Amino acid sequence: MSVRDEPQGTEPRGPAAHSVGGPVGATLTKDEAPGAEPTLGEQIRRGPARFWPVLLLGFLAVILAGALGLRSDAQAAVLVLVVVIALVFDYTNGFHDAANAIATSVSTRALTPRAALLMAAVMNLIGALLGVEVAKTVSEVITPPTGLHGLTVVAAGVLGAITWNLITWYFGLPSSSSHALIGGVVGAGLASASTVSWSTVVEKVAIPMVISPVAGFGLAYLVMIAILWIFRRANPGRIARRFRIAQSLSAASMALGHGLQDAQKTMGIIVLALVTTGHSDGKSVPLWVIVACAGALSLGTYAGGWRIMRTLGRRVIELDPPKGFAAESTASMILYATAYIWHAPISTTHTITSCIMGVGATKRLSAVRWGVAGNIITAWVLTMPMAASVAAVVYFVVHFFGA
Repeated sequence: MSVRDEPQGTEPRGPAAHSVGGPVGATLTKDEAPGAEPTLGEQIRRGPARFWPVLLLGFLAVILAGALGLRSDAQAAVLVLVVVIALVFDYTNGFHDAANAIATSVSTRALTPRAALLMAAVMNLIGALLGVEVAKTVSEVITPPTGLHGLTVVAAGVLGAITWNLITWYFGLPSSSSHALIGGVVGAGLASASTVSWSTVVEKVAIPMVISPVAGFGLAYLVMIAILWIFRRANPGRIARRFRIAQSLSAASMALGHGLQDAQKTMGIIVLALVTTGHSDGKSVPLWVIVACAGALSLGTYAGGWRIMRTLGRRVIELDPPKGFAAESTASMILYATAYIWHAPISTTHTITSCIMGVGATKRLSAVRWGVAGNIITAWVLTMPMAASVAAVVYFVVHFFGA
């Protein structure tokens, strides 16, 4: 019997098989037992429905503060505001992309939701402290004007990314925070007639955006084929238990890669703001920036991304521990390689999603729910232009009232 097959007596069948972090028999649609871990369905239904008025008020407050800062020539105050906005993006990146690291582990019951989130938060924190090359790449995407005008451009770019992150999070679409940020910065740069380094955008953003998911799909497919062949004569129940342990390690590795990639993108934005005000030469990243970005991403991760976790963990394919391990380990290798060798800010979302599709395709192509995959790809395609459009609108509004 292969590891694909579900042996009698080792895994629950039917509705019970869909419990995530709860007792046997709990499902994604029924209420959890008292004191049990909340299921994904419970977490989704408890989503912060009242968050949108707070977001709108915060958005208006930022625009007003930026306009007042421009009028009063309060450069230091606007710089602080931009740093805060960047850290807010880092936080939203954390809860938006928490599913990247732990969705597969939670859906296969290798880890409970709370334990997975805590582990992901800690590993994100560590990963954020391991390099700055991606941050330097992000800071080179545009060359904004100096002073207050430049700060307006940077703030508008980050606000565009935050807005798109929250829209896709609300609808449970695992879009790329990385590409939202790059798109926002480029959109604000174009609106302000700033210099955009198209060579950097093409070489370090566009090309990796295409290559990383294709590589993820292909490599994950091969890794899963290798696992199926190596363990073709092993006892399925015993293998499933062992792969649950291995998946805890692969999830930690994935979270480390997420911290390595995504925290650095926010570092790059803050460095860009510091360069526009003469507080940095752009050749290094201050320690306080590294620590602040690592902390914000870690806190956001612990807040959790339950809606997107459901999409990745259940709706693309039905995962088991071997498939989860294959997807996570492959995605981790791609994240490390692109961060340390290519210095490219790739999307952890694109990478893990394509890896999940790759391992699912080893069973049969129809095992991948291509309708859901199509929705995800649509979100991928729209991310950069939509974030750029929002950023351009924010720039025009802030600059108009602040001029």
